[in-house]
Amino acid sequence: MRLSLRQLQIFAAVARSENVSRAAEVLYLSQSAVSSALLDLERQFDCPLFDRLGKSLRINGMGRGLLPKAEDLLARAAEVEGFLSGGVLEPLALGATLTIGNYLAPLVVAEYLRRHPESRVDLRVSNTLNVLQSLARCELDLGLIEGEANDSDVVLEPWLEDELVVFCAPSHVLAGTGAVSSKTLAAQAWIVREQGSGTRALFDRAVAQPLGCLNIRLQLQHTEAIKRAVESGLGLSCLSRLSLREAFRRGSLVEIPTPQFDLSRHFYFASHRQRHVGAAVRTFIALCREWSGTARDTDELALPFLL
Repeated sequence: MRLSLRQLQIFAAVARSENVSRAAEVLYLSQSAVSSALLDLERQFDCPLFDRLGKSLRINGMGRGLLPKAEDLLARAAEVEGFLSGGVLEPLALGATLTIGNYLAPLVVAEYLRRHPESRVDLRVSNTLNVLQSLARCELDLGLIEGEANDSDVVLEPWLEDELVVFCAPSHVLAGTGAVSSKTLAAQAWIVREQGSGTRALFDRAVAQPLGCLNIRLQLQHTEAIKRAVESGLGLSCLSRLSLREAFRRGSLVEIPTPQFDLSRHFYFASHRQRHVGAAVRTFIALCREWSGTARDTDELALPFLL
């Protein structure tokens, strides 16, 4: 075979960063060794994989087509290597959207590492759009997202049911008034998530669109910042019930019933259609499902094995 795993590893590292020096740092190689291996691969098959613009590299169509196939082979090789070295699971690169990443994923990852202490996990927390883009670039093995994906290369598998909740500060005029009319809600100031988040996409579709023109007073990227802003009396917001449970328990925030809106949704496992589902991914998903099954039985969104 003319092709080596090392060549594919170097190609994938350069493709992810589009920078030879950063790829060399990741692989603990010299820049000249990385450049030479990449050129050898292209010359070997007479197939450029990057467009070279001065000193910069931009992956081309052929390179984008090769990347998921290369990542698939590398994932399989890592799985074999782990098996031969004593059953150690291959490194796991996870992406999680902000609600999941802040309230669920760290707990599942902690239990995963407790059960598999020789394993390594890289958890990156961002909004749905960024997680999906990282999946498309083959930078992640698995995404945990709260929005939907329209990319044909991304496979979604339902995980947990969730819902958004409209809420306010206890001192707000709407606190404790029961269900509120759409007309009243449309007249309020709102603090919302940024564009590109799954929470914002559902809010726009289920709340903003039927209410018409909203007074969006503040747009923030992080749920905790939004909660603090609402506690300060700046307006209403709409976030996952998961992120609000403790605040509702303390009484620092108050739910506003909105039966006129359908705010239900799913959390999903997201993966690249062309990438191999390795043992680490399968083990992590099984752990997530183990927890979610127990959570439904106890009606508690907390990991039973950490209680």
